Amino acid sequence: MIVETRIYMLQPGTAAAVQKGFEEGLKHRNRFPGFCGYWNTEIGPLNQMIHVWQYDSVTQRDQIRKDAAAAGGWPPKILEHVVDQDVRILIPAPFSPPLGEKKLGNIYEFRTYTYKAGTIPTVVQRWGEMIEKRTKLSPLVGAWYTDVGPLNKWVHVWAYENLNERMRIRAEALKQGIWPPKTGEILLDQQNLIAIPAPFSRLS
Repeated sequence: MIVETRIYMLQPGTAAAVQKGFEEGLKHRNRFPGFCGYWNTEIGPLNQMIHVWQYDSVTQRDQIRKDAAAAGGWPPKILEHVVDQDVRILIPAPFSPPLGEKKLGNIYEFRTYTYKAGTIPTVVQRWGEMIEKRTKLSPLVGAWYTDVGPLNKWVHVWAYENLNERMRIRAEALKQGIWPPKTGEILLDQQNLIAIPAPFSRLS
């Protein structure tokens, strides 16, 4: 199983037009498997939209993308508003939940950590030892590491009802001593953003 994340940087003021165009194209694209979710950034880097896809393999991804384009109506007519694109192929950690149609929260937090080269197996191990207790407090949407794109990236996504719940749960996890996993000695960088799912997002 692979996960593809696509982050598009948009011209300011065009997010609504891009979302509308994407939704229209998605009516055609959804004849084929893969789509999981669509979000607009609310806190963090602004004027970004994120869409996430899941496939059995890179080979399946390439074939579906080819078939969808040949069928017509896809890709969506939004490129005039796109300034830049970041595309990554990621591998789910063994404990990462399957993606699908789920109602998990009103806000999603996307966190991207950069670790020292060669240490992702250590990250997977240490997270695996603690994740069960942490997910009793709030759902883990996914935990993945890069296979194609900037390497040594650890992407984890969490869902919450609102920002107040996020703050409360994070404080509770720290108080209980069940989070975060101890990876500080191999951690190089941390980035996060808060995004809002679109009405048509399968993860919402």
